[in-house]
Amino acid sequence: MRYDYLIVGAGLFGAVFAHEARAAGRKCLCIDRRPHLGGNIYTVEKNGIQVHRYGAHIFHTSDRAVWDYVNRFAEFNHYVNSPVAVYGDELYNLPFNMNTFSRMWGIRTPAEAEAVIARQREEAAAALGSGRAGAEPANLEEQALSLVGRDVYEKLVKGYTEKQWGRSCTELPAFIIRRLPVRFTYDNNYFSDRYQGIPVGGYTQIAEKLLEGVPLRLGVTYGEFAAEKGNEGYAVRSREGDLFDKVVYTGMIDEYFDYCLGELQYRSLRFEEEVLEGCGNYQGNAVVNYTEREVPYTRIIEHKHFEFGTQPDTVITREYPASWSRGDEPYYPVNDERNGSLYQKYADLASKEKRVIFGGRLGQYRYYDMDKVIAEALKTVKAELE
Repeated sequence: MRYDYLIVGAGLFGAVFAHEARAAGRKCLCIDRRPHLGGNIYTVEKNGIQVHRYGAHIFHTSDRAVWDYVNRFAEFNHYVNSPVAVYGDELYNLPFNMNTFSRMWGIRTPAEAEAVIARQREEAAAALGSGRAGAEPANLEEQALSLVGRDVYEKLVKGYTEKQWGRSCTELPAFIIRRLPVRFTYDNNYFSDRYQGIPVGGYTQIAEKLLEGVPLRLGVTYGEFAAEKGNEGYAVRSREGDLFDKVVYTGMIDEYFDYCLGELQYRSLRFEEEVLEGCGNYQGNAVVNYTEREVPYTRIIEHKHFEFGTQPDTVITREYPASWSRGDEPYYPVNDERNGSLYQKYADLASKEKRVIFGGRLGQYRYYDMDKVIAEALKTVKAELE
């Protein structure tokens, strides 16, 4: 059989592209190396609770068109992300706001908080020496100190960030936290986007509806599925003999090219899931961050709180950052100068693949929020079908 598109990856990018292409009359087939669709937004029910299998996913956007689009496939509740941070015996609200500052310094007003942060910024600048006065922050530590001062950095940024990236903050680029949210209001809403929520009944239904009517092959890699690259007439032939005019590839771009220029760097994650029968409420919040470097996990997720659950049991997930090597799941690109330069070389190779479209966080080697993935997929498929 001949298809217009082979979609490699049943995550959001691939699913949206396939849905829109099929709606326009194109024939698509979608494959994924995981045994399920949905990519990292995959949710599964346990003890009546929708469990986010690959970490917490809170949908948020200021793009009304994307919000309207995703609401076609699920009903969203009014969940607001208000994580809590634990540092030793201390508990703080996130993002950094007046509740955080009041707990940390015993102050009440925005003016008091601004004064403390301003003083600590000046102290940090003085510690760098006169030769660096007015210079751009050279690393993440300097950036954080210039934004929030020493106390917030030491307790709530440093350990968590070093666990997440597996490197010292002095070795990480400043831009990683250039947009660190600091608010002088008593508002614990982590996101400032206009629209926010969790799909009632989990995220998997969205992928299922997007891919309705699209043939699927799950548990198979692109290398296992594809027999050979095509000639002028088609992009690839499958081992079953099917022909595909084009490929939409959402896997790792360096893997597609057999790492011919070297490996891009990624960070991985490990999830430790636990069902607590008879425990109706483990931590009182959906997301609790653990910011000390000595605590091996970065956060504990209690899934029932995403949908305001009242079940007699609960399910928690401890999230551990991990190094990445081939065969591991890549979650975060390491967007430093070395990897940015290497990615650009792969992007140059990709631009010469006239029958392959690279998309998503791995295909484009960038961290995407869910709304940005959807927007990019819609933009890509529109351009492709015009």
